[in-house]
Amino acid sequence: MNALATALLVAAVVCECPGAWQAGAAKVDITPGESVPLAGYGGKTRMSQRVEHPIWLKALALRDDAGATSVMITADLVGLSAKMVGQIAREATRKHGIPRERLILNASHNHSCPVTEDVLWLYYELTPEQAAVRDRYTASVYASYDRVIGDAIANLAPAAVEFEQGLAGVAVNRRRSRPQGRGSGGQVDQDVPVIVVRDGEQIKTVVFGYSCHPTALGGLSISGDYPGFAQLELERSFPDSVAMFIQNCGGDANPLPRIRGEDARATDIARMYGKILAEAVRQVVAGKMVPLSGPIRAAMGETELFFQPGLSLEELQKRQAALTGMPRREFEHLIRQYETLGSPPDRVGYPVQVWRFGPQLTLIALTGETVVDYSLRFKAAYGWDSTWVCGYNNDLLSYVPSLRVLREGGYEGTTGMLEYGHRAPYTETVEEQITKEVDELVRETAAPN
Repeated sequence: MNALATALLVAAVVCECPGAWQAGAAKVDITPGESVPLAGYGGKTRMSQRVEHPIWLKALALRDDAGATSVMITADLVGLSAKMVGQIAREATRKHGIPRERLILNASHNHSCPVTEDVLWLYYELTPEQAAVRDRYTASVYASYDRVIGDAIANLAPAAVEFEQGLAGVAVNRRRSRPQGRGSGGQVDQDVPVIVVRDGEQIKTVVFGYSCHPTALGGLSISGDYPGFAQLELERSFPDSVAMFIQNCGGDANPLPRIRGEDARATDIARMYGKILAEAVRQVVAGKMVPLSGPIRAAMGETELFFQPGLSLEELQKRQAALTGMPRREFEHLIRQYETLGSPPDRVGYPVQVWRFGPQLTLIALTGETVVDYSLRFKAAYGWDSTWVCGYNNDLLSYVPSLRVLREGGYEGTTGMLEYGHRAPYTETVEEQITKEVDELVRETAAPN
């Protein structure tokens, strides 16, 4: 074999090597510097009184052997709005050249973080002073997203990327948990998917997910709840690493037991859950993991989810007089839509993203508060050992029930829609529409024959 042929063969081997990645991680502290209105729970405005531990934006940039750069961002926030997602994504493309399909924006759905922009805006009745605090904080969050993306890209360096899954036992299906019905169980997803970025023997980044609401805490402190404690624990275990938590399909799961309100025991419980989750991750990292190969085949699409008919204008006006607080704000919002739009919208756009890491991992990123059925359904369809399904990406659109949950009714299926500003529950096509869009994107990102 001549020298040219040998060189070409070596180059081909390098390009096909699972380690032919460049990876860079970064984190930016988004802990507020003043007392702020706290997010996640409706009712009386909660103003923060202390900081239990800092909260963060964290980013992982991956550049594959095809030269494409993809960025995943996690946030210790309750969620983002469509307005926020649009601005963050536009700036990521303009300043950093990241196409929309290669930007995943995940929020832990933390309920111990500040209120931002117009996220869950019907929940809160803020004074002008409190609204000004919210706006100052929101401006800092926008700047932090820009910074963390730029820092992660600037930190790109050769690395190995690996994947495997573990198990934890924190989540309980809150629709069928014991306080609500001792006679039945309830589906949960206890998988803990893990991506590790290594530089030789050194662990640089740990990305891990779980399907469970971060609602161990409900007091007046700033923190990341149990996912925040888990990230702190892992960064202590792996010095100089960045630990990133992805919220999966935890729309109908809570950590139980838990203590609501101002109680020191609640923090101890949240810390314990964080240690349990961190230990599940450590066990994965200590075992044999699967090297991921590139390139990342990324695709993004959008389907439409349709609403059932809601109350008439006359019925809304009739009932409104007897309401106060958040229920009244919900009805006032729908009345305004009748007055300005003719009627409340009958549908909403629903974005879906898929990243394929060769045959080893299919990452499906859904929008909104998806219930566990979506995770279980797509892993059964595309591979239990090679599929990661996460919700709480893009904007915090609504609860997203499966057909089963929709027919059962209850908060996640029906009554929770009004607080998101929607006129009524989804129609029974909701799961079918999402499944169809996911399937199209999975096929679109399949490796060519």
